[in-house]
Amino acid sequence: MSSTTPHVRKPGWFTNNVLNKTVAWFTYRGISVWGSRVLAVRGRSSGEWRTTPVNLLTVNGNDYLVAPRGHVQWTRNMRVAGGGELRLGSKAEPFTAEEIPDDEKPALLRAYLKRWKAEVGVFFNGVGPDSSDADLRRIAPDHPVFRITRR
Repeated sequence: MSSTTPHVRKPGWFTNNVLNKTVAWFTYRGISVWGSRVLAVRGRSSGEWRTTPVNLLTVNGNDYLVAPRGHVQWTRNMRVAGGGELRLGSKAEPFTAEEIPDDEKPALLRAYLKRWKAEVGVFFNGVGPDSSDADLRRIAPDHPVFRITRR
């Protein structure tokens, strides 16, 4: 992988066809599974709403979205749109988003992995919640993190 190629790890069959669909099914019906929400963000080219299930991380009273699979479509759209909506059932909460610099990510990645390692750990190339700060800093560029502020 060159430094110009962003890190993206594709989910496996089980994640795509069972886990994501199950979490999305509950979330669309208003039942949060471990902080799950449906992220809606406008497409950077089409302007159409794009949705994907996400895990909402709360640390010290601030809410964050972490991209475990790397620089994927929703992260690219978020950079252009500057925000979106978090949906749970029929409730939609608009928010603005600020991308977190890599130097500030280790504590957030550690908290994210403590909560969801069983679900997303495979996307972090062996780095887990008990890994060193140096290891978390090393993988930080591969995992966008956004602080969200609800409007």
